[in-house]
Amino acid sequence: MPAIRLTTKRVEKPWGRRDLWPSFESVPEGGNPVGEIWFEVPGAKDGSADGPELLIKYLFTSDRLSVQVHPDDATAQKQGYPRGKDEAWVILQAEPHASIALGTLNAMSKDELRRASLDGSIESLLDWKAVKKDDSFYTTAGTIHAIGPGLTLVEIQQNVDLTYRLYDYGSDRELHLDQGVEAANPVPYVAVYKPHDVAPGREILADGPKFVLERWRESGSGTLRSDGRPLWLVPLSGKGEIDGGPFEAGGVWLAQGETALTLDEGADMLVAYPRDGVIEDIWS
Repeated sequence: MPAIRLTTKRVEKPWGRRDLWPSFESVPEGGNPVGEIWFEVPGAKDGSADGPELLIKYLFTSDRLSVQVHPDDATAQKQGYPRGKDEAWVILQAEPHASIALGTLNAMSKDELRRASLDGSIESLLDWKAVKKDDSFYTTAGTIHAIGPGLTLVEIQQNVDLTYRLYDYGSDRELHLDQGVEAANPVPYVAVYKPHDVAPGREILADGPKFVLERWRESGSGTLRSDGRPLWLVPLSGKGEIDGGPFEAGGVWLAQGETALTLDEGADMLVAYPRDGVIEDIWS
């Protein structure tokens, strides 16, 4: 089956921007800021049990996102959702002093988390990490987190639109304290996987538990072969050809089975696929 180019959906957010990443058109003067661009499988119902397992987004931030948490599979399924949400981020651009909060500075009880969310002290109890271009993070469901301003990043996540806000800096947006406190694991963040190269130009950024994320910086022509799992292909820069058609930044493709792929010199691409276990001979 030929690779499918996914459709894009621009999502307006108060913390978004009008000047987006070079691969995307800027928001016209007077338009509302765009915070996210989603890449969806044509005709599929995102977030459904029989829909795609993963969702790819670009995020563009000019302000802080809420302090939030996502439930794991078991917690989400008790509420009628098909899955919870692990997610990963790859930083494409970061202004000086840009940061992301991951986990708490110290372990907290659920009651302490609730009180800190209500009085706003949760903001100072989070572990705000300075980030830079090319940093990557995999966050398991239950990790308390917040994304700061001045960032452009790609987010890979389990495909469900399910976020619980614990704190939003005094805004009037809805909070989800009961669900968020129940879903949260208020402890310091510990990376579940250490990125490493497995071949020249091929780096594994995360290997499960819910998906594998790779970054390729190589050129050449060959055939992509999956092990039955679908592959999400995210070109970040450079150009190439996929199944005889153009392949370039600003798009996302879904491939399964065998796919002809050519990457020109200077190509930089993310490859994601569900569940754990790296596909060894993925391109040859």
